Amino acid sequence: MKDAFMLPLLSLRHLSIGVWIILGLLILSSVYLLGVDDAKSEDLQMWVFSPEHKQMYEPKIAELNARSGSDADTESRKDIELTLLSIAAIQSRMTSGFFGGLPTADMIEVERSTVGKVFMGPPESIGFRDITDRLKDEGLYDQINGPSLSPWSVNGRVYGLPHDVHPVMLAYRADLTEAAGIDLTQATTWEKFFELLAPLMSDEDGNGRPDHYPLSMWVTQQDNIELLMLQGDGQLFDADGRPTINSDRNAELLAEIVSWCIGDEPLVTDIDEFSAAGHQARVDGEAIAYLCPDWMCSIWKMHVPLIDGKMKLMPLPAFEEGGRRTSVRGGTMLGFPKESDEYEQAWETAVQLYTSPEIARELYQMVDIVSPIRSLWDDPVYDEPDPFFMDQAKGRMFIELAPDIPLRTSSPYNYSAVLNVRDAAVNILDWSTNGGGIDDEALLAKTKEELDKAQRAIERQMSRNAFIEVVAP
Repeated sequence: MKDAFMLPLLSLRHLSIGVWIILGLLILSSVYLLGVDDAKSEDLQMWVFSPEHKQMYEPKIAELNARSGSDADTESRKDIELTLLSIAAIQSRMTSGFFGGLPTADMIEVERSTVGKVFMGPPESIGFRDITDRLKDEGLYDQINGPSLSPWSVNGRVYGLPHDVHPVMLAYRADLTEAAGIDLTQATTWEKFFELLAPLMSDEDGNGRPDHYPLSMWVTQQDNIELLMLQGDGQLFDADGRPTINSDRNAELLAEIVSWCIGDEPLVTDIDEFSAAGHQARVDGEAIAYLCPDWMCSIWKMHVPLIDGKMKLMPLPAFEEGGRRTSVRGGTMLGFPKESDEYEQAWETAVQLYTSPEIARELYQMVDIVSPIRSLWDDPVYDEPDPFFMDQAKGRMFIELAPDIPLRTSSPYNYSAVLNVRDAAVNILDWSTNGGGIDDEALLAKTKEELDKAQRAIERQMSRNAFIEVVAP
């Protein structure tokens, strides 16, 4: 009898580490779900991943909660509970809820890099509510910066309120350019930009490298590669979600971007965007210019105070004269899970948060992000001079570019496609470095070859999804 009792225990001892991890996660998720289920019966749940967002929302939510139950119109309303989670935790709990029937919040803020999985299947399987008609009926659709809706839209239907715009400008060391007598605002194209900054590439200190590279960018920086290709009207997917990675326009753009990295004296350098070493390189002036979405300004203010008063902003140089002078990077939406029974209160809460002049003002003052609500753009806060950027009214500058940010796909395969394009760029650079040369025609041919491979890889990946028909556009 004792042996029969011990046998299952002995078997458990021989389970693999992976099995133990799965068992542990099952136990933890069960405990979590019990807790969530209890909480949801009492409060309206809102999940956010940004500590700054949480801090900005708290006063308004406290005000709304104080009103709940105070009179006949609000006595049935629930208190709103604001919960801060990591991006990974939100993605895990959101997808478990949508695809596994587990509880979620009534409102969820989702970052663009993680929202794609929600759009994996047919429209009826999308876990967020379609808010298109409600936006239009309440007059909000026309208040929102149009291109800011694209990452959260599928087949023309909108599934999330945009939290931001994130237009991109060029931030540059104006102290260095002006000391050299260079007016960088004359750089209307990337070709003119590199021509104007060529004198600053001299090697005065004799270390065998340029004293200043014109631009911080490299083929391994997939976010900046996507940013630049979007600027030049490169699209990895068409309006119907079909991959267009190997289009002629994408090949032209990627070939030009990679050409900046080629040769014994490349025009660009690889400076990490968030590390201490990268911040020191900015202080040292290793690069003159940087691709700068609005939110990057606050990061520099916090982590690189030694460049305070040395920087200026300007529209991006275009790929061709008269072309687009901005791009976009990052983004957040607020979605409403279909399974929530508190949609009406959740919607009213969301509108009060996202259209609040006070919150929009604080969003800009705290983290330099401009609101996507056009009716709020008249706020004088956007016209205030910013000492960090030599007293430029940078908020107004970002807003002037906001309507021209490029449209973006909501394809769940976009991140994989961007990584494949990055890998193609690395392969092209390796090919050139190892004897392929720098001839424009040869470089373009190699780029087309690599993008053909990237196209086939995404088509194979998408072909495993029974809900997607992969056909050439």
